[in-house]
Amino acid sequence: MPIIVPKDIPASKILQGENIFVMNEKRAKTQDIRPLEIAIINLMPTKIVTETQLMRLLSNSPLQVNITLVSTETYVGKHTPLEHLEKFYKPFSEVKNRKFDGMIVTGAPVEDKEFEDVAYWKELEEIFDFAKNNVTSTMFICWGAQAVLYHFYGIKKHPLEKKLFGVYRHEKVGKYELLLKGTDDRFFMPHSRHTTVYESDIKACKDLVLIAKSPFAGATIVRSKDNKFFFIMGHAEYDRDTLEKEYHRDLEKGLKIDPPENYYVNGDSGEVKMCWSSTANLIYMNWLNHYVYQLTPYDIESIK
Repeated sequence: MPIIVPKDIPASKILQGENIFVMNEKRAKTQDIRPLEIAIINLMPTKIVTETQLMRLLSNSPLQVNITLVSTETYVGKHTPLEHLEKFYKPFSEVKNRKFDGMIVTGAPVEDKEFEDVAYWKELEEIFDFAKNNVTSTMFICWGAQAVLYHFYGIKKHPLEKKLFGVYRHEKVGKYELLLKGTDDRFFMPHSRHTTVYESDIKACKDLVLIAKSPFAGATIVRSKDNKFFFIMGHAEYDRDTLEKEYHRDLEKGLKIDPPENYYVNGDSGEVKMCWSSTANLIYMNWLNHYVYQLTPYDIESIK
């Protein structure tokens, strides 16, 4: 089934070029199907890149998915054209009286700040509370995951001695977690972050379940026991060249940065070893199927 996006959003042309079934809103309304309503709270500075990555993964299921892109109002990034934001994004105030079957909250490049010092923290707390009461299931990525773990469970983030930057091996914790259904016992995922949460803090919280970890990247995938929240500390959604672009961006800024680990076939540069795409597709397809579609009510207004 298709993903439903505005006809002229940049992601539409990109995804169609990859033979992904994209349907415009007009055609979707003529079908006698209620699509899943998914909101994406995009906090990344490279919004067009991130929205395309997530739409690509959300399209890879038999379910019809309607996407609503949401931006914060208390802070407007400078890296995305204003006309793109005005045309394709809705401010949170316009959607906070709606219900959604699913929501995704991305990471943000604000790891060096205390949560309360982030310009849009109060608005983000409102979004987190909204997700708890108005969304069937929400996925939080990287800094977004750390932020909501702090907001609801008081779990703190901790600085790393060195940026965690590369592609790392992970292991399942338990055999029958539906989010990881179909993945191998060991799988790979990119990471790009300066902070972490401690596995011991996750295990000490009675409302959380650790479902994947890494000897290199620590606690990586966590869920709440009621399945409303999923926390992914890495970036399964990343494209083949995302880490390479981040690496060269940091070099151009004069930052001290090593090449991404376990990323290039020959070590420090050249051909990229793509080894996380199938895992990413399974995670998002499993989330949509088992934790959104199977649990959400047909009457979307009855979500609580």
